Amino acid sequence: MTRREDIESRIAPTLERLGFEVVRVAVTGGGRKTLQVMADRRDGRPISVDDCAAVSDVLSALFDVEEPLAGAYDLEVSSAGIDRPLTRAKDFAAYAGHEVKIETKAPVDGRRRFKGVLKGLDGTGAVRVEMEGAEFGIALTEIATAKLVLTDKLIEASSRS
Repeated sequence: MTRREDIESRIAPTLERLGFEVVRVAVTGGGRKTLQVMADRRDGRPISVDDCAAVSDVLSALFDVEEPLAGAYDLEVSSAGIDRPLTRAKDFAAYAGHEVKIETKAPVDGRRRFKGVLKGLDGTGAVRVEMEGAEFGIALTEIATAKLVLTDKLIEASSRS
């Protein structure tokens, strides 16, 4: 288990009890590290600044007891935003029909970067992306990063939520 996965598994139950879910945990920085936690509301409503502050307060108290990182670090809690990262199978299903950028860990069909229309998941759980007149299947385990592309269609869909 990676450090990021360990932190996520430790905080997810606490956030769920508060009505939130973890979208992504990231550790960045060379000198002083930043521990970034992206969260969503479980009820589907947009996450507010007050929600982020509440999550930050709870995580700060939790991390006072169980340090997630060695040494000094900054905790950053944020919403995933409109052009959000896609990290869970349900994200790829929920945002089918929108434009996506995906980078894989290793080449898939001779390429590592895909930008096209997200078609959701197939019967095997692979992410389907349509681009350049072809459809590609990418195993979730092979995805290094994926995020939505900010488009008018995405903005319109987000404003209806």
